[in-house]
Amino acid sequence: MISQTRRLRRTPFSDGVEAQGVSAYTVYNRMLLPTVFESVEADYHHLKKHVQVWDVACERQVELRGPDASRLMQMLTPRDLRGMGVGQCYYVPIVDETGGMLNDPVAVKLSEDRWWISIADSDLLLWVKGVANGYRLDVLVDEPDVSPLGIQGPKSDELMARVFGDAVRDIRFFRYGVFDFEGRDMVIARSGYSKQGGFEIYVEGGDIGMPLWDALFKAGEDLQVRAGCPNGIERIEGGLLSYGNDMTDDNTPHECGLGKFCNTHTAIGCIGRDALLRVAKEGPVQQIRPIAIAGDPVPGCDRVWPLYAGDKRVGQVTSAAWSPDFNTNVAIGMVRMTHWDAGTELRVDIKGEERAAVVQEKFWL
Repeated sequence: MISQTRRLRRTPFSDGVEAQGVSAYTVYNRMLLPTVFESVEADYHHLKKHVQVWDVACERQVELRGPDASRLMQMLTPRDLRGMGVGQCYYVPIVDETGGMLNDPVAVKLSEDRWWISIADSDLLLWVKGVANGYRLDVLVDEPDVSPLGIQGPKSDELMARVFGDAVRDIRFFRYGVFDFEGRDMVIARSGYSKQGGFEIYVEGGDIGMPLWDALFKAGEDLQVRAGCPNGIERIEGGLLSYGNDMTDDNTPHECGLGKFCNTHTAIGCIGRDALLRVAKEGPVQQIRPIAIAGDPVPGCDRVWPLYAGDKRVGQVTSAAWSPDFNTNVAIGMVRMTHWDAGTELRVDIKGEERAAVVQEKFWL
């Protein structure tokens, strides 16, 4: 039971989510995020076979608009954005002055002077406003009335084509197009928080939310469309990190395995550049790794589980779940460099119960 107040905002799709039988929520960016419909495992199997509509309106947008919008965007991230064109989406680590992760959003370039930052769960709006004001930039920073709707699963292309036309199939990965729905322009990107493929619709204007939701469900009746949500099992199998769970501002992008998204030498203007140059030169002392945990299905990972080699603590598990498809407990952990090689055998303390754990070469999906 969650006590409702105005501080905990409903979304443009909440009526539809409730009608579809949501059974659990979490709170994300002070909004409701569904976490379970039928069951985590049943939702997992359906996601891998069919198509789901996800209310991910909690992925709030930070909009940058004005002559200095592109300059501000580059100040926030060590990823070099100079080659990014209108119509592209980039996964961008956002760092502070120490190189610590503040968020791991998707940046959407609408024009040279207008960007959306589709954020994970943190108060990034306040940081961006502070940077803009502190550097006296000519830019407006605000949260627009934009609510993402995810369409995920192997039948997502067919469902989207029925509502938006066959041209939607031509959108390439991490690109977007603009499509009409009932006279309204919709930014639609081929992206999403699963490895099953799909789209994110940036629904601009909450009033059009339920008409779009209803149209998707009507068009997908024979596709076995259901309401869904980011699935804990599938995201761990795919190595999709969760900000606030698998990483915090105590971690650098390099520790999170996101070094490939850091062009620190060329990302001139990034606030955390100097700190990250030192990290890049020396290398991280710990890093995210996939880990298999032996035994029966593990409980929910609502706290960190220490990892040991002998009597020495060498890391921690931050997310874990039983995988029906891989018949093992899959996990994400932060492991020290002395023990992060694939095949390394460790022990994990799960609320007082010790289990064998093995570092894996790669994630499962």
